[in-house]
Amino acid sequence: MKVLVTGGSGFIGRALIPQLNMAGHDVIVSSRDEGMVLPGAVIRLVGELGPETDWSAALEDIEAVIHLAARVHVMNETATDPVAENRRINTEGTVRLARQAAVSGVKHFIFLSTIKVNGEATGDMPFHAADRPAPQDPYAIAKLEAEQALLGITDKSAMRADIIRPPLVYGPGVRGNFASLLGLCAKGLPLPLSSIDNRRSLIYVGNLVSLVGHILDHPKADGGIYLVRDGEDVSTPELIKRVSAALGITPRIFPFPQFLLAIAGALGGKSAAVSRLIESLVADDSLTRSDLDWTPPFSMVQGLQETADWFKNKR
Repeated sequence: MKVLVTGGSGFIGRALIPQLNMAGHDVIVSSRDEGMVLPGAVIRLVGELGPETDWSAALEDIEAVIHLAARVHVMNETATDPVAENRRINTEGTVRLARQAAVSGVKHFIFLSTIKVNGEATGDMPFHAADRPAPQDPYAIAKLEAEQALLGITDKSAMRADIIRPPLVYGPGVRGNFASLLGLCAKGLPLPLSSIDNRRSLIYVGNLVSLVGHILDHPKADGGIYLVRDGEDVSTPELIKRVSAALGITPRIFPFPQFLLAIAGALGGKSAAVSRLIESLVADDSLTRSDLDWTPPFSMVQGLQETADWFKNKR
């Protein structure tokens, strides 16, 4: 099958290409860079992702699209109008691609969304795919709008769409918050986090691309919304212990009242970051596993070790 991957040069895309190659697919990657070289993929030049992008050349003879490219979630936002900028790229850019894909005869469109569409935190009950969406920031709002528009396009065409909402993705090449966590653990700094009693779902990039490939090839994948996670959920202190163990470092964490952490975060302008440390966010992916006959091929221990080994080699 000829598959177009957007965002193929990114963290997830670079892990996905070998997965698709092994399954026997012909991989085409869209890029703005004329000099881009990605082993296992053919590059087709496309402009910046947005509402005016012309995808016609990139979509020639394409049977399936895996849309990874996006304006990623930004912790320290600098855009003058974050809502408009996220909508321009993540909503309108996705709609433009999906419409042209449907017209071009693409049969299958896989869209990488985010668990943040469901909300920022869970209480006693985990998130389910059928829950009423509750996005709270511009990134998640734009992703939900893209989901809704995509399903509207597929309702009026022969193209089917599957949507994946992953939680935080980690693995070799990771950036952002997880890369920061690796750095903190590697330094062996004392962290006031051992009193936190929460649960967070994560997904190793190897497990995520396994699901993407499975959805691409599985006959039961016919227009669903899929949550995904590793085989277990962990608290913040447990995650620090596991990351430290993978790095070969003795963790140094000590108790500190959670309400004081929240106050410190508010005073330092880091409320969102602290909330992610102390709140729970758990996804229930049982329907994904049962409906698609899929299980994650890697344990969290394996995923964290691969990530730690990459981090140590990079340093």
